[in-house]
Amino acid sequence: MDKPIVGGQAVIEGVMMRGFGKVATAVREPDGNIRVEVKPVTSITERFPVLKLPILRGAVSLFESLILGLKSLSFSAQAAGEEDEQLSDRELVATMILAITLACVLFVAIPTFAAKFFRTFTDDPIALNLVEGVVRLIIFLAYLFGISRMKDVRRVFQYHGAEHKTIFCYEADLPLTVANVKKFPRLHPRCGTSFLLIVMLVSIVVFAFLGWPELWLRILSRIILLPIVAGVSYELIRFSARSQNSLVKAATLPGLWLQYLTTREPDDEMIEVAIKSLEAVIPSNRES
Repeated sequence: MDKPIVGGQAVIEGVMMRGFGKVATAVREPDGNIRVEVKPVTSITERFPVLKLPILRGAVSLFESLILGLKSLSFSAQAAGEEDEQLSDRELVATMILAITLACVLFVAIPTFAAKFFRTFTDDPIALNLVEGVVRLIIFLAYLFGISRMKDVRRVFQYHGAEHKTIFCYEADLPLTVANVKKFPRLHPRCGTSFLLIVMLVSIVVFAFLGWPELWLRILSRIILLPIVAGVSYELIRFSARSQNSLVKAATLPGLWLQYLTTREPDDEMIEVAIKSLEAVIPSNRES
């Protein structure tokens, strides 16, 4: 029987879970206690049902996840003792704008600028766009590999593994105990890492047929089409997570393999935090 979907995210010394109209962030405080913040959450798609249509719902989900993720990160930084107070709404907006800008520079501007150097070999716009996509993918993989070597990030990736294992345990309808959670793998088909890899691959296909205009127009076109790319990627990952087709499962393997970089095996205390976060959002009787 299908269960209501629960998603999550690793934060600083903790885990955020979202489901059943709530979002909960559990954080291990410096004194060892687990602090849990629970808030109701309603998607904008409830107010505007048209946004539930395929493609549109993926773009909306990405935007809402960014907002919730930043808020949870802000709470976790404060609860873990790394910040004196949580970010204000204005600071959250500024942080999100900065993050999006840096992502555009790293994954849009730099790849499309670098691809122009291949005009020595070809002037074919499709070939140049494909080269741009490959450069973007290489930068993305190098970025993940680089941050995975950082000590503090590795600890966040352990919580990422705890999040996945706990969700697997919930989906298997087993009691949420440390012993049960530890049995499950840390690689999950609905992980954001897999989603980002699909975004990279879908963007290669979509951008391949945009021609090769001036640099500023290339950058602008990629940014404008990003919601469409995200929407298509969202539909693909939803389909792959539900499909039992062997070819579809094989196609998802690269996304799962990539999670070896972005997840680590958690310890028991990390799993306890993830369990607290998930228990805070699911009904006590576990009924949908």
